[in-house]
Amino acid sequence: MSRKILVVGAGKSTSYLLDYFLDKSISESLHLTIGDLNPESIPTKIASHPNCKALELDVFKDEERAAAIKNADIVVSMLPARFHIKVAEDCIKFKKHLVTASYVSPEIMELDEAAKENGLVFMNEIGLDPGIDHMSAMQVIDRIRDKGGKILLFESFTGGLVAPESDNNLWNYKFTWNPRNVVLAGQGGAAKFIQEGTYKFIPYHKLFRRTEFFEIDGYGRFEGYANRDSLNYKEAYGLQNALTIYRGTMRRVGFSKAWNMFVQLGMTDDSYTVEDSENMTYREFVNLFLPYSPTDSVELKLRHYLKIDQDDIMWDKLTELNLFDTEKRIGLKNATPAQILQKILEDSWTLAPEDKDMIVMYHKFGYEINGKKEQIDSNMVVLGEDRTYTAMAKTVGLPVAIATLLILNKNITQPGVQIPISNEVYTPILKELENYGISFKEHHVPYLGYNPDTVAS
Repeated sequence: MSRKILVVGAGKSTSYLLDYFLDKSISESLHLTIGDLNPESIPTKIASHPNCKALELDVFKDEERAAAIKNADIVVSMLPARFHIKVAEDCIKFKKHLVTASYVSPEIMELDEAAKENGLVFMNEIGLDPGIDHMSAMQVIDRIRDKGGKILLFESFTGGLVAPESDNNLWNYKFTWNPRNVVLAGQGGAAKFIQEGTYKFIPYHKLFRRTEFFEIDGYGRFEGYANRDSLNYKEAYGLQNALTIYRGTMRRVGFSKAWNMFVQLGMTDDSYTVEDSENMTYREFVNLFLPYSPTDSVELKLRHYLKIDQDDIMWDKLTELNLFDTEKRIGLKNATPAQILQKILEDSWTLAPEDKDMIVMYHKFGYEINGKKEQIDSNMVVLGEDRTYTAMAKTVGLPVAIATLLILNKNITQPGVQIPISNEVYTPILKELENYGISFKEHHVPYLGYNPDTVAS
């Protein structure tokens, strides 16, 4: 008798996830149901598979949602994070395991006791970041501790980037995941981390000028800026005694300095709407943020405001985005500056059908063992195949799929709301990921402490 998996939401990051389930549907006796608002958008080769059924599912329709969840053995929610709670509550009601790639929300955490009472595994943060970052970090941290080592430093960076062969713009960047999250990155409070035993805070308006740099063999130089809150990992990873804990986002060198222009102009603001944004041209949008002048052009005012010259690469990066176009209209009603900026950037930064993306993850572990300080640098690079089978979809979807099967097969049994930081969880998943070309290269290097190669200390 087949085991029934329900996947709720069939968005961009599900291509590898769905293939994984269907590839194993015969050997593992699986039947897959995909519930989505637009089931017609699910590729025919998936929807027509004999062990798959696609159905229209609106998670806000209680009866529809309940019927689908009641009929499953395990539920995978690939919805936006804020919608998981409705699915999770039904999973408790009907006693079904749940897997998501999203951060554990306070609402989900409140279901921990009920999940434990019912013997249910509620596995969260099992995608890329969060997900592979947790598992790969804990594998090394546990190994160091098992040898008697003490963690002094932990740094971790992840970037969704464009593969070298598809890197054909001056920003060295294209959207590989939710563009809105990229535009709003770093907002909502200061970035917090610990550096050499001292708490550090970086306000949003300074975030993109405080970067760290690193090399990855075969792929060149990258930069990283701090994520909003690195301190959560102190508790989760058991790093109470670490002197440095720093998590960040990776980009190609030069991106952050250029992005900072938008921050300083105010174009990433999402707190108010622009009147008549629908009919506004790109050029008029730029002019909103500049002082009035009866004589100076928008271009001249912008260069003066940002203190950049006409032969500066920063200027070339702005002109490449058609920011001064007098014909192109925003076409969005009552839009915020951030929404308008996103629309403009999507013109230039959307992956073409044959474009390949690239995921880069980099960990740094500083530790003391037998009185000696040592360091391990660990990195992972994954390249996508095309716009559908992206590295992002692969690194988000496969860990979710692997964890789902391990729960079904009772290889992961610890009940409750959790993230993948235990040996029982990360060991088999990381091992299986290696079969799909997702693995880490480790280098033992001299211990340097916190990297001094930063723009500002």
